[in-house]
Amino acid sequence: MTASSEALAELGRCAYRIRRYALRMGEVQGQGYIGQALGYADVLAVAYGHALRLRPHEPEWEGRDRFLLSHGHYAIAFYAALIEAGIVPESELETYGSDDSRLPMSGMATYTPGMEMSGGSLGQGLPIAVGMALGLRLKDNPAFVYNSMSDGELDEGSTWEAAMAASHHGLANLVCLVDINNQQADGPSGKVLGFEPLADKWAAFGWHVQRVDGNDLAAVLQAFDTARCLAESRPRVILCNTLMGKGVPFLEQREKNHFIRVDPPEWQQAIETLDQSQTEEAVQ
Repeated sequence: MTASSEALAELGRCAYRIRRYALRMGEVQGQGYIGQALGYADVLAVAYGHALRLRPHEPEWEGRDRFLLSHGHYAIAFYAALIEAGIVPESELETYGSDDSRLPMSGMATYTPGMEMSGGSLGQGLPIAVGMALGLRLKDNPAFVYNSMSDGELDEGSTWEAAMAASHHGLANLVCLVDINNQQADGPSGKVLGFEPLADKWAAFGWHVQRVDGNDLAAVLQAFDTARCLAESRPRVILCNTLMGKGVPFLEQREKNHFIRVDPPEWQQAIETLDQSQTEEAVQ
């Protein structure tokens, strides 16, 4: 099914707001994983603005789809999506990373409504997702489990053990999202440990594979819909190529933007640049 132009436009506005919320949180601390938040906003917009079955005011609803943030350092992006979805109030944005905040700098399930796991130790999300998907199936619960992870997690053996287990058990209720931005703390992901040909590797492990431009909303939307509607008893993976800093050119062009520190005036400059781009798109 092809999405309408209005549906895509609304998802575009959703992605814009996620980026803007993330920048505002970054400004609170003066630093953060903003490059990932800007790059991954389109994927999160489709997840929380279209795909996930949720009850914003009942985050523990048993029938909900589970979204696991394995890459816990993406929490700033995830909180922005939770605000956009109405699960966390926008008023809490100013508390980001502060003492007693429900929005700590790395994702922690005991703090934040809608956070299904405490992430950050890379390679843990997919094994947990496999267990959740098995449990839901045993309970005849039709909910899906979405595991969101980074390309840095492809270095971890636990990821591939879980991938093999998911295929063995035919977990058709499991969708893995891999953000491929080719950056991690130690350098370009592909140079730290080469992972291509990635689509072939996941397919060899028995998964249904899609690879898309993670900043192309129409492509991401179609991939989510295909993954959900696929009539096959095997897990699904969506490989999302994204651009770090997407939407703010002076951040896109940074050679290293895994963890961003910018001068105080640049936060407002980034927000103004994003706002201007959104205004120009609305006029077109």
